[in-house]
Amino acid sequence: MIFLASAASPVCVCIEVPDSFPPWLSGTSHVRAAPSSGAEAPAGRTPMDLDRDICSAKGCQADAVWDLRWNNPKIHTPSRRKHWLACREHQESLSAFLSARGFLCEVVPLG
Repeated sequence: MIFLASAASPVCVCIEVPDSFPPWLSGTSHVRAAPSSGAEAPAGRTPMDLDRDICSAKGCQADAVWDLRWNNPKIHTPSRRKHWLACREHQESLSAFLSARGFLCEVVPLG
């Protein structure tokens, strides 16, 4: 499943692509929006959830405590950083996934 959003539109578009992506929200970065911004919450989340950091692992709603900073050297400049957020439970598996591909740059505690 691919989630697409732009700065011009806070609406996410979901496209199902079977067997093409890992079980994580591939290529996403976390966007926080204040509840008063008018942004609609994704299905299953309340507007208040948009104001907290949530783990990037698929289906996980836990609070994130780690910022996994990464880039794909084939398509990003060396200074570019993308972000996956991870809870305590998923930090190791998300890091392993990114490391296996040579994408992981650093893991930093949120806060």
